[in-house]
Amino acid sequence: MTAYPSTLVEALDRLPGGEARGFRFYGADRQERYFPYEAMRAEAHRRAAFLAALGMRKGDCVALVLPENHEFVLSFLGASVGGFVPVPIFPRASFKGADQYVDTLEHIVKASHAKAVICMQQNRDIVDQLRGREGLENLPILDTETGFTGQAPPFAPPVVTPDDLCFLQFTSGSTNRPKGVMVKHHNLVANTTSFLGPHGLARTPDDVGVSWLPLFHDMGLIGFVLGTLIVDLPVVLMPTPTFARMPRMWLELITKHRGTITYAPNFAYQLVTKRCNEKDLAALDLSSLRVAGCGAEPIRARTLIEFAEKFRPAGFKSHALLPSYGMAESCLAITFHQRSTEMIVDRVDGAAMKSGRATPSASPDALELVSCGVPFPGHELAIVDESGQPVGERVVGQILSKGPSVTEGYFENPEASAESFKHGWLWTGDLGYVADGNVYICGRVKDLIILNGANHYPQDLEWAVGEIEGVRRGNVVAFSVMKDGVEQLVIAAEGNSGDAARLRTEIAEAIQKSFGLTPAHVAICAVGALPKTSSGKAQRRKTRAMWESGELEEHPVSA
Repeated sequence: MTAYPSTLVEALDRLPGGEARGFRFYGADRQERYFPYEAMRAEAHRRAAFLAALGMRKGDCVALVLPENHEFVLSFLGASVGGFVPVPIFPRASFKGADQYVDTLEHIVKASHAKAVICMQQNRDIVDQLRGREGLENLPILDTETGFTGQAPPFAPPVVTPDDLCFLQFTSGSTNRPKGVMVKHHNLVANTTSFLGPHGLARTPDDVGVSWLPLFHDMGLIGFVLGTLIVDLPVVLMPTPTFARMPRMWLELITKHRGTITYAPNFAYQLVTKRCNEKDLAALDLSSLRVAGCGAEPIRARTLIEFAEKFRPAGFKSHALLPSYGMAESCLAITFHQRSTEMIVDRVDGAAMKSGRATPSASPDALELVSCGVPFPGHELAIVDESGQPVGERVVGQILSKGPSVTEGYFENPEASAESFKHGWLWTGDLGYVADGNVYICGRVKDLIILNGANHYPQDLEWAVGEIEGVRRGNVVAFSVMKDGVEQLVIAAEGNSGDAARLRTEIAEAIQKSFGLTPAHVAICAVGALPKTSSGKAQRRKTRAMWESGELEEHPVSA
């Protein structure tokens, strides 16, 4: 077998010529654009030359704020060929909440010392506001429609090595101060060849990836762009906003292009199961799909089971479901369920979990947790207690990860790096346990709710509330606050004002019935009021801060 490339740039150079293999992009305009590898390589070299003409040097960062996938990929590769360091940023064209968004842009541009920003004309007006911020008055801003036109200036690409920075992945974080994970080329290659190699998805020449995931986050960027380029796996990419409006298009593209590999968070499987009707189902053929991965947020067994049952008539096979676990700090993937095997669901006693023990239970009220599999060869995983000592089988503790995929820390942020990266181990901040060699994820250390000495995992409470009619599922946040020296439970949920009074009562009753807890307060908020990260994850700590400061807008009690 031919050795894997050592850098992304080497991988791009190695990809085959001709028209047969490449990337297929569906734009916001619903138009299909096909770029063979050869065309992608040529355009990457063109864009590298234009960036170098700005005076950029090897190692300089360039911020990418690009709403169209094809422009993002070509600009990312152009920066890579030039030896520059791409910094993906969530693109936003709307002026709603623009000040806060520009604050985030400013923070990332300054934190990364970006020497230029690439955007498009459709979002240039909002990106141009950066020049009104102190120290950024002369920041070069290019839009792809005019910045890369004409003949490229002369340019000799530098040598890019495995130890060079490949890109900075700014984590979405629970506040507006994300941290830049330093992903080097050797990290990227190690992780990619693990999760797409023989012990992962076992890429074949016939594979086709299909994705709607945003490219400014690790699962979309590494899973369906950088990783697929390293192993030569053609992909079909559709815009994230299009998925949000028409989730069935995800499955329609799998059908049309005979997709074999796809990935999505738990909510996406739930959404498409709910939205697809019998007519949609009759037009689908998912028999080609051998991997339907799930990750990036807590995985609910029932969601995946319902998806498999719904789409079985369309040829979907339940053993294609592949739960997994990962973090940007470890590039992307940390553990994978074994491909082509049925997912494993662990049923555990809820009362025992409150004391940190995952005791098996056959009770109908047992908690269900989904196995996220095992680490890759050459990588290690450990579960430790608060003092850093390993814990036993089925004991909940913090998850640690070690191996060549683990990055070196956060860009120019030694304090945060020292907290999360210790003696070669990544302290993930996630809680979990191991049973029969498989890892199960319980939640975040800092989000754990401790009431009357018992541990409660916020997603369990949030899922229970999400079942109530009138609550926007996936838009519930559970957290605790200190009042008069006692931890108290608060539940915040989005719903209509006309349902607010009923929801307050039904949510409190559901929490009491299922968990024996009495919320100190139930906040019913307007749709869109609860803060989320740019990848759609609930920001629990920010929600709590907003509630404590009185900034969380609730429907009036009298409503």
